[in-house]
Amino acid sequence: MRISEWPRFCLFGLLVLLASCGGSNQAHKHTNALVNENSPYLLQHAHNPVNWYPWGAEALQKAKEEDKLIVISVGYAACHWCHVMEHESFEDSTVARIMNENFVAIKVDREERPDVDNIYMTACQLAAEGGCGWPLNAFALPNGQPVWAGTYFPKKEWLEVLKYFADLYQTDRDKLEEYGQLLAEGIQSVSRPKPLEESSELSPDALQTGASAILEQADLQFGGLKGAPKFPLPSVFRFLLRQHVLTGQDSLLRFATTTLDAMMSGGLYDHLGGGFARYSTDTQWEVPHFEKMLYDNAQLVSLYSEAYQLTGKEAYKTVLEETLEFIAREMTSPEGGFYSSLDADSEGEEGRFYTWTAEEVTAVLGEGQAAQVFMDYYSFRPGGNWEGRNILIREKNVQKILDEYKLSSSELNQIIADAGSKLFTARAKRPRPGLDDKQVTSWNAMMISGYAHAFQALQTPGYRDAAVRAGELLQEKLVQDEWRILRTYKDGQAKINGFLDDYAFTIEAFLDLYAITFEEKWLERAEALAQYALKHFSAEDSPMLYYTSDLDPALIARTAKTEDNVIPSGNSTMGRALLHLGTYLYDTTYTQRARQMLHRMVGEMEETTAPSYFSNWTNLYSELTYPLYEVAIVGEAFAERRQALQQHYLPNALFLGGADEGSLELLKGKLQEGETFIYVCQNKVCQLPVHEAEEAVRQMQ
Repeated sequence: MRISEWPRFCLFGLLVLLASCGGSNQAHKHTNALVNENSPYLLQHAHNPVNWYPWGAEALQKAKEEDKLIVISVGYAACHWCHVMEHESFEDSTVARIMNENFVAIKVDREERPDVDNIYMTACQLAAEGGCGWPLNAFALPNGQPVWAGTYFPKKEWLEVLKYFADLYQTDRDKLEEYGQLLAEGIQSVSRPKPLEESSELSPDALQTGASAILEQADLQFGGLKGAPKFPLPSVFRFLLRQHVLTGQDSLLRFATTTLDAMMSGGLYDHLGGGFARYSTDTQWEVPHFEKMLYDNAQLVSLYSEAYQLTGKEAYKTVLEETLEFIAREMTSPEGGFYSSLDADSEGEEGRFYTWTAEEVTAVLGEGQAAQVFMDYYSFRPGGNWEGRNILIREKNVQKILDEYKLSSSELNQIIADAGSKLFTARAKRPRPGLDDKQVTSWNAMMISGYAHAFQALQTPGYRDAAVRAGELLQEKLVQDEWRILRTYKDGQAKINGFLDDYAFTIEAFLDLYAITFEEKWLERAEALAQYALKHFSAEDSPMLYYTSDLDPALIARTAKTEDNVIPSGNSTMGRALLHLGTYLYDTTYTQRARQMLHRMVGEMEETTAPSYFSNWTNLYSELTYPLYEVAIVGEAFAERRQALQQHYLPNALFLGGADEGSLELLKGKLQEGETFIYVCQNKVCQLPVHEAEEAVRQMQ
């Protein structure tokens, strides 16, 4: 929006809202306070001429003492447009002079401080006419109340924005303070957890309605939801796979597999090195935004694991193995934790590391048939298929290549494998994209779950070992006294009080570790974390949980996020984790809380026109509508039986057991001397015990 329109729009929009809802500088010529941080994103700005501060009491106190507006600039290390704005504006001495003279400037790594990001992103969504994203640039009063926020600005426009707010603060401060108060009230209003309401009984019909609503928004030709950009949204497709199995609706499976096939064939997937980019800029999954995020790849590992269990499709197995090779090679620390992201840029260009010219390919493979076959297979164009270079996009019409070059399928596969190996080796010599090597607790937990799900699907021992190793690291380095979690770990230092998603995903990961090991310590740890979270995050009159604990310094609003997005919400994840934990422990305290959380969401789920924002809630809805199977495997051969069972797609089954009965109530009386039995139970009522996995699977069908 034009800055001159800001006051009128902001005031009008907020009144309606309230009424309706009641390259660093190598010479280091400059150094600022970010130099003492260890976030790679903050360190990227440590030598800007802008006098950046990290978020904290020092910067906020400085703004009050000097009576200055605050500029809060939020981004993350792999963000392409964050880099662009830094180079254009934050490294510019003219821009820096205006910012330093008129504002206190705060830089925020949104991955470290998602609570701060949530506040100012909500302010952007309420106050700005256009879309909101990163970099996020907010203006706030000295007390932290936002007055306006936007995203990327070219240098000329950013200078205009800075001068506008600097002048307005001097000439019409009362008006700014009025807007700040209105915006703060708006943020508090939309962020407040809603009290529990009575809702109708849960019904399978509602799940079918939700699935049908997703299909209405589906791109049935290319997969994903209609429009661009396209995000993978793994929780949406995990729901559709589950719903297909529970109802037999084949259209759900067709849409899900169309999407999975398209994602792994297009430019979203790294065909040489494995792993997925963050999203596709087009409708056909061909041109990615090249940054690679841990949370995307973790969730996609879980999704492709389930798809392989269900379909047995070898291509899904290949994607799983290649993606986990990428995680092990490029995203795993020496201690066994997982790094956050790889940048989209290298050599000053987005995607440079991953794209090719025909000349570069032939320089590696030679002028013979192999180079031409490889380039045809991956859709090379003479002038490039993207900005003069070629993104590898797997050719859909393989038969045409077989006919043209008179090859068999095995010969083609061998040519592609050999060429890919040589090009991967050559690519490894290029300048690499930047690595954000901080380890985020919730994302590490997602990756632990991903490894656990891949182990279930493929039974590769190394996947279980990686999951257990990372789980122990998380427990040792990030879980503190009294079961308080910290958010990040880097350079041997854990810091920042954890947020709801850190607890929710860690509980979920520990439950997944129990399912593949049957070691009860993981259940004990999960319960201790759940008790801490319920004590410190619960709202007074709502079953929902706040995003921040009651031990955190107060921001202008304490938010309770419930919508699922690219990452499922902390509340929906916690709801499912509590249901599973309560089922394992035979404790209705947890299962009833999960039920209450879902009932609070039913009304919004029924009214929404965007069902993808409730995809993980629908998984909880499904688990409460189609009661979970408690699958107990007890006896000396438990590991063998567990392996045989977990290779099947059984989305509403929880696995428990061991060589003996252990301490779980659900295992009592189930050990038979000299036998290994599988008990399939629902609501603690068991069918006749069986010896073989296939018999147990039939009992669940």
